[in-house]
Amino acid sequence: MSDAAPQPAQAPVAEQIPTVDPLVYQLVLQATYLPILLGGGHLEVHGREHVPPAGTPLILAANHRHGLDPFVLARGVPAATGRRVQFMAKRELFVPGLGAVLRRGGTFPVDREGQDVGSVRTALRVLGAGGTLGIFPEGTRSGGQMHGGVALLALKGRAPVVPAGIWHEGPRWVLRLGEPLLPSLGAKALLAELEREITRLSQPFGQTWA
Repeated sequence: MSDAAPQPAQAPVAEQIPTVDPLVYQLVLQATYLPILLGGGHLEVHGREHVPPAGTPLILAANHRHGLDPFVLARGVPAATGRRVQFMAKRELFVPGLGAVLRRGGTFPVDREGQDVGSVRTALRVLGAGGTLGIFPEGTRSGGQMHGGVALLALKGRAPVVPAGIWHEGPRWVLRLGEPLLPSLGAKALLAELEREITRLSQPFGQTWA
């Protein structure tokens, strides 16, 4: 029989919110804009006024057709708002080196093969801290049916959803941001309206660069 005093039960380790290193975030945005610049391109952003200042939860939801789409979406958020977009990214990207850069930029992994409850909880913690979550509701670059997870996150995180459309042809890249959709619409109506708005915003738009 031991004479050692019983040890108090340890409190569970607090779940951490993915943080953003501002320097890494800006470096990544600059580096990923180089392919567009070197191709003689330019990014037009319309609807910047629809992104509210930092401090409240917000979801940005866009179509996804190109590997640069996350960086285009993040770059389109006005710096004056103080917002930095955090993304879920497939866990296969989190290899040594690249994974560290992604994490320092605020990105966190998701297992796309099943129901990844952990990534959902992480996303809700980001929103709970007044953060900005970037989501591609179609799931993959091949497009397809809109996934309902974005509506679930909006409702549980009490976060408005700003729909976004990304379109490009040759050197021309266009990002259009729509008016925020409120979670009070309810999951079904929110998802339907979001799909309509993303489809509308991602259509070829005008001929004049902003």
